[in-house]
Amino acid sequence: MNHLADETSPYLLQHARNPVDWHPWGEEAFARARDEDKPILLSIGYAACHWCHVMAHESFEDPDVARLMNERFVNVKVDREERPDVDAVYMDAVVALTGHGGWPMTVFLTPEREPFLGGTYFPPEPRHGLPSFTQVLAAVSDAYRERHGEVVQQARQLTEAIASSARAGPSSEPLTESLLAEAERGLRHGFDPVSGGWGTAPKFPPAPALEFLLRRDSDEARAMVRTTLDGMAAGGMYDLVGGGFHRYSVDARWLVPHFEKMLYDNALLAATYLHAWALWGEERDRVVVEQTLDYLLRELRLPDGAFASAQDADTDGVEGLTFTWTVEEGAPAELLEPFEDGRSVLRGTLDEETRVRLFDLREQRPKPARDDKAISSWNGLAIAALAEAGRRLGRAEYVHAGVAAAESVLREPELVRSRREGRTSGPGFLDDYANVAHGLLELHVATGDLRWLEEARRLAEEAVARFGDDAHGGFFLAPRDGERLVAEKKELDDHPIPSGNAMLAHVLLRVARIYGDDELERRAVGVFRLLRDAIPRSPSAFGWALVALDLHFSPPRELAVVGPPDSDVARAALAGWQPATVVAVGPAEAVPLLAGKGLVDGRPAVYVCERFACQAPETDPAAFVA
Repeated sequence: MNHLADETSPYLLQHARNPVDWHPWGEEAFARARDEDKPILLSIGYAACHWCHVMAHESFEDPDVARLMNERFVNVKVDREERPDVDAVYMDAVVALTGHGGWPMTVFLTPEREPFLGGTYFPPEPRHGLPSFTQVLAAVSDAYRERHGEVVQQARQLTEAIASSARAGPSSEPLTESLLAEAERGLRHGFDPVSGGWGTAPKFPPAPALEFLLRRDSDEARAMVRTTLDGMAAGGMYDLVGGGFHRYSVDARWLVPHFEKMLYDNALLAATYLHAWALWGEERDRVVVEQTLDYLLRELRLPDGAFASAQDADTDGVEGLTFTWTVEEGAPAELLEPFEDGRSVLRGTLDEETRVRLFDLREQRPKPARDDKAISSWNGLAIAALAEAGRRLGRAEYVHAGVAAAESVLREPELVRSRREGRTSGPGFLDDYANVAHGLLELHVATGDLRWLEEARRLAEEAVARFGDDAHGGFFLAPRDGERLVAEKKELDDHPIPSGNAMLAHVLLRVARIYGDDELERRAVGVFRLLRDAIPRSPSAFGWALVALDLHFSPPRELAVVGPPDSDVARAALAGWQPATVVAVGPAEAVPLLAGKGLVDGRPAVYVCERFACQAPETDPAAFVA
């Protein structure tokens, strides 16, 4: 066993028996690198990553490769999901050096943790223009010894370039509503009119951009959303048999997926299809929502109520084995699209009887491994989807699952990044605070429980205090009083979950309008000013910032609901999709939007307000029927 045996991450534990002398990220490894004057080999990946498994089998399990690594480097292994701050810094370095990034990621650092060379997957033998991993190891080691001064200087220059991005100031251009129309026009460029989505291949589900277009609801926006939702749900990347989405497709048609299933994708996409159903009433969207959330409850829910991070791409070492079919296994021949090794993916329309039959057959197969750490950030997205879907679809079990997940995530005195088997990985990052607060706001509306609103406000205010950049605006990824990396990072774009800055801006606006807190709104606007000039250049990368901007520019509208949220009048007032409306449920004198508002003659009531100026309370559901 190497130094990973006591870690909490399933990814790190997968490597605990490698002949490589892996260290976890930490001072012990850095001190050894300084003492022995060796470069650090930093390897970053995650448990559900197919190519991470491939490189581990080809290289890290090979005694000869391990011997070379151990002799010439101090080897450090990082789970990108537990340490998004470390991953973000060194991903920037790899992209700067090579023009692209991905996982597994291999980065070479000086003992002071400054990067000087890096890449992604390296094969065991030279192929497709890539050098072998052992060739890379030898060349890097030789360069570090023979051109030490040059290597150190290059590392410092690269580190300074990475660090400078977090010091960028706000735009001096005005924030105007024209940004939204400009972004919608920009999203038409690069859009695939046949299959939906943006770009060619590989193609990732663009939930944040779709959420923005749903809010625009123009003819062009509706067409882009409809094409994309139907293309993704046609089968392949979407699991027609068991529900839920695989991480991405390797082609432009959403057909052949990389087979890992991530909690965050499924939470985000369930919410997007739910919003499409709320707008357009198409039954096929509702089916996707329910099948996806049923998948989460069936496969990812942990005993304590939280949700696991992912299911692996591989089953028994074979990618997609659980999810692919042959005619001999009972799949309809007309729905089979070839994958590899004689197996196929399902694409088309399955009647319910056939779906259930195939599901029962598939349940007899081995299942892919599950990464059973519960990440607060991703659980926050799941809580939001479950709470809203439970409320809109009348599925109480979804709301109950959201409550259980929230209670699990909030178990510690302070929000943590992840928990596994009773152990935590460390403090929460910006996206943990933002996404959990987002989920709690939705849970408050679904349950009427004031606790969730109060907790959402607490997390929002703590996020401002812990991550806020008072000098330039916006928020850092890692706590300001936490570990100091070689560069600070602000995550501003969606990749693929909403950026912590964008989600927190959205949360701050909602909380500000419920509590009348101008300072929280000012903090949200600080994020928009950082993004002002980048959004027109690449709107598809800033979908959730555009969602937040849409709320910022929308006329303020507040609903103060007094009484149960499932009362007839509350259900009528909350019907349809109203993304620019903020909601608080009381009675609660301590919440400014709810202060002074009570039942009317003992009956539940809804107060429609604009900047706290409220109309007479309504108790009749018919008042909200168009």
